[in-house]
Amino acid sequence: MLFVRYENWKSFLRFYPLTTLLLIANVVVFILMTINGGSRNTVTLVEYGALTNIDGYDQWWRTITAMFVHIGFDHLLFNSFALIVFAPPMERLLGTWRYGILYFASGIIGNVISLELYRQSMDNHLAAGASGAIYGIYGAFLYIAIFQRNMIDRVSRQTIYTILGLGLVYTFIMPGIGIWAHLGGLIAGFFVYGLLLRLSGLRRRWDRIFARPTQEEPQNKDLDV
Repeated sequence: MLFVRYENWKSFLRFYPLTTLLLIANVVVFILMTINGGSRNTVTLVEYGALTNIDGYDQWWRTITAMFVHIGFDHLLFNSFALIVFAPPMERLLGTWRYGILYFASGIIGNVISLELYRQSMDNHLAAGASGAIYGIYGAFLYIAIFQRNMIDRVSRQTIYTILGLGLVYTFIMPGIGIWAHLGGLIAGFFVYGLLLRLSGLRRRWDRIFARPTQEEPQNKDLDV
């Protein structure tokens, strides 16, 4: 099963460095926000880089900083769980720098779409969270499940479809969800992964990793490439 974690925390830190840094950054920002006004406080959210169309605060750089800002502990907990469970296999498959491109490109594209739509609205909007980037990871797994079925086992494919289906239902029925950040990130992740597959020497990486496994690598037996 692709999404069952076998590593201890020491191995997790070693094998998934970018995922670890993202988790730490999210937690640190959340703690700072909690200390300085609260993670649900509008002023604090804007000061720490949340995405908004409020006059004077709709800067482009918020499409990046908003990925590290979370509104409430439940928001942070949900996204942290997704990062711990679903992100490591993708960092393992892509390698850290490709995974970074996928993660940030998905999050930024989802936020850019959201910001442009917010700018066309008469109402003030405020959005934050790593969900767009996480949906980019889902999009990459969807590509694998559809076009590279031999790479993952049947249970993992079913898990991908289930999580994605539930996530989309949740996106549309729950109030206050950044629909376009989710959808934009999902679509971006799907196509960014396809580009990385073709343009970045990814297949050669897989040949090196899986042809000669060593004891130094995570014990994940579900990858069949």
